[in-house]
Amino acid sequence: MGRGVILLLLAVVLIHVVQAQYAKRTISKGPRAVGLLELAANGKAHLIPIAIMSEGKFYDAGAYKAAPVPMALEYRTVYEAVRSGVSQGLFTITGVRQLKTNWIAEGTWLPAGSAPPKTAHSADEKPIMGEEAGPPVLRRAPAEMASTGSKPPESKPQESKPPESKPSETKPSAPPPSEPSSPTPSSSTPLESAASPPAEAPAPPEDKDRPVLHRGKPTKRAHANEAPPPTAKVEKTTSKTNSGKPSAQAIGGASQVQLIPAISDAGGPEPRPYTYDVKPEEEQKYRKKLLALATEEISTRAKQLGGIAPSSSAASRARKSASTVQPSFDDVQLRLFDLSNTNEPILVLTATAHMSKVAGSAPAGELQYFITLVAHADIYGELRKLFSNVTDTQHLDAIPRMELIDAVDADGDGRAELLFREISDAGTAFNIYRVTGDQLWPLFEGTPQ
Repeated sequence: MGRGVILLLLAVVLIHVVQAQYAKRTISKGPRAVGLLELAANGKAHLIPIAIMSEGKFYDAGAYKAAPVPMALEYRTVYEAVRSGVSQGLFTITGVRQLKTNWIAEGTWLPAGSAPPKTAHSADEKPIMGEEAGPPVLRRAPAEMASTGSKPPESKPQESKPPESKPSETKPSAPPPSEPSSPTPSSSTPLESAASPPAEAPAPPEDKDRPVLHRGKPTKRAHANEAPPPTAKVEKTTSKTNSGKPSAQAIGGASQVQLIPAISDAGGPEPRPYTYDVKPEEEQKYRKKLLALATEEISTRAKQLGGIAPSSSAASRARKSASTVQPSFDDVQLRLFDLSNTNEPILVLTATAHMSKVAGSAPAGELQYFITLVAHADIYGELRKLFSNVTDTQHLDAIPRMELIDAVDADGDGRAELLFREISDAGTAFNIYRVTGDQLWPLFEGTPQ
């Protein structure tokens, strides 16, 4: 009897602890934008908008509230680059380009741990509080980080001073008084001076109810009829790949480009690591099990391709041959995540595979397969398949290829989702999936372009 009472008390305490943890967890109310940062080896960075969440719903960030620039790419919007939940630095938008129907943002990159550039402060800079806060906003750069591409604060004109004379070995006679020099005008950045718009072309009035992106320490809110900053000027270009997306060379300036998810949100939870620490021997066990599962998936796909033989007997031989031929894997990548802080890993395996075409299939030769597997491992190390994508080089028009980008908290609830890049004959798109107990649930699926 006493043991039962103790167990009941422990259960009550555990329930209160769990409730307290969920009560303290910060959840984003939006808007919350997700983008993909492309960081070149030379330090130049560009951002591709993916999705934006507003009031619990996801929209295409490249088209949401575009007037004409999408809200997710407005001037001086700040994105925090997070690799598997760990902050890598801040990206501040200073300009945008349009590639046909696609948008890409240019800006300044400040790696994590770097000291922000020093700049003068204005006495008017103060946080917006109370009723002046207005509608929900995405994160803006702190004043220390917004020096690049921003206008310097106005300062009072200084009194003129006569030019100082250089010292000389012989004492010269007293020089005549010189005229006072004019105040030196404040220098602006080259980007601003080169892209200053004419004064006679003001921007159209903005919607007062439109969510806007403001800095963390804004000055005063801009008036609705204020002209946009000159660096927000849309610049069209034709540098792209066959799929309509910007190429790595065109936007990165180098062959080695890192792809890092980026988040812009005025609130929401602080980023936390989503990686799952595992011992090398345990990782090898998971890898072996996933490759065995991948072999089954590819063999099933090969049997389906063998079914197109001209005769039933040939199709039978093809299916029998497909069941005996084993694929050879290349470029195997295994990622382990702890997405919801439950200490139960989510495993994602991506690989390419080769399997000789079975008899009866045409044309003769070798197919290249692309496979992406997502599985959940329980406390006993047993795997449960949550997602499988298998396609080949000749059927990308029907079955797109799925490439894992990373884990990212897209909806701002403290738990991470999986971000994939979908590649097909129609182009490239980005998809965000929430991991559930038995499958992947799509939160956002982009349109291939």
